[in-house]
Amino acid sequence: MKLDRRQVLGLTAGAAVLAVAGIRVNPASAAAEETKKQVMEFTGGKEPASGKITLKAPEIAENGNTVPISVSVESAMSGDDLVESVMILAEGNPNPDVATFHFTEMSGEASATTRMRLAKTQNVVAVAKMKDGSVYSDTRLVKVTIGGCGG
Repeated sequence: MKLDRRQVLGLTAGAAVLAVAGIRVNPASAAAEETKKQVMEFTGGKEPASGKITLKAPEIAENGNTVPISVSVESAMSGDDLVESVMILAEGNPNPDVATFHFTEMSGEASATTRMRLAKTQNVVAVAKMKDGSVYSDTRLVKVTIGGCGG
């Protein structure tokens, strides 16, 4: 494609207008509805109850690049009281799905610790799915002072 002088000047002027106007393209962040949708897919449409699962996260994270979290589920890890999987979601991240942990009877206990990135102050949600079909969730609000996902 060959551009003449008028086309180059037009493109340059257009780029300058956009820069002066301050139009920025921001990454899309997951809304609470998207998180709710992923929870419903994970649980098979069941509404999670509170209890049994404990999510630990700092109340204030000075740096969103490395936010430590841990999750544990009260379970005998046998029979119908077996924790099959735990999903961690961050409502305000561009992709809310942070991690999914799978457990077996050989796991001994249903607990996991990891670090994650948070774009901004937001709710972090943990959902546990049990072998008997019951589901439990816990939510923590984490205040982020320096965003870790480009913010």
